[in-house]
Parts: sequence; C-alpha cells; structure tokens
Amino acid sequence: MIINKLIDVLFEYEYFGYRSSAVSYTDKIYAFIAENIDKPIVRFTPPSHQKYGKKYLKYKANPQTTWYIFFDQKEGKYLVNHILNNHSKDFPELL
Repeated sequence: MIINKLIDVLFEYEYFGYRSSAVSYTDKIYAFIAENIDKPIVRFTPPSHQKYGKKYLKYKANPQTTWYIFFDQKEGKYLVNHILNNHSKDFPELL
C-alpha cells in the first residue's frame, strides 16, 4: 500500500527519528484521504500526471508541506496510486 511505503521512506530518509512518528504522520494523511476522497475538493489530474491517477487531493500537513494524493475511482471504490509533496521535483507541474 502506498501509505505503508511512505512510512518507510519518511523513516529511512530520517524525516522522522522514530518509526512511530512516521506512522502517526501518515495516519493523519490516511484519515484525511478517508474523510475527503468523495468530497468536492477532489481535482482532476493534469494530463502530465495522469499516469498516477485521474484525480487527486491536496493535503496541507503543515505550513511547509502539501501532499498530493493521486487516485482512480471505479464503481464507488478508490485506489490510491501515488503520493508526492511540494518538495518533490514534480511539484512545479502541479501549480
């Protein structure tokens, strides 16, 4: 699952000193997704990023970091395909 991979990345690259902190951080992202994936704040993905999913959500984790959660929807089910933040090299294309 994408969120589980994010925990590993955040911990391995030392964004968090404790694995439990990375888990707590990603739990907040997961809760945001669960609460908002079917809300009108969902946006259509620009053509340059549609390989990640047709729609995306923006989650502002703190004043410095915004996460972009890409997903597809089919028959009332959602599949999160990719997640990146504004620190990513791909970020400027999403402005």
